[in-house]
Amino acid sequence: MATIRNEIRRLRFEHGEMTQQQLAERIGVTRQTVNAIEQGKYSPSLEAAFRIAAVFGQPLESVFHYSEDK
Repeated sequence: MATIRNEIRRLRFEHGEMTQQQLAERIGVTRQTVNAIEQGKYSPSLEAAFRIAAVFGQPLESVFHYSEDK
């Protein structure tokens, strides 16, 4: 099974303690969706992942980390 981890929480706090609501509004999803993505309960669409990375000015691979469990 594969795992996708992310750095969204850390990046939000490094960007002026951005709230989940603020991030949600910037990428066009609900706060609940941001919360689910942040906690790894939901994998974002590729488009949403790129939008999240763009908000933080980071490449996609700096925000999301993919690994396969062995």
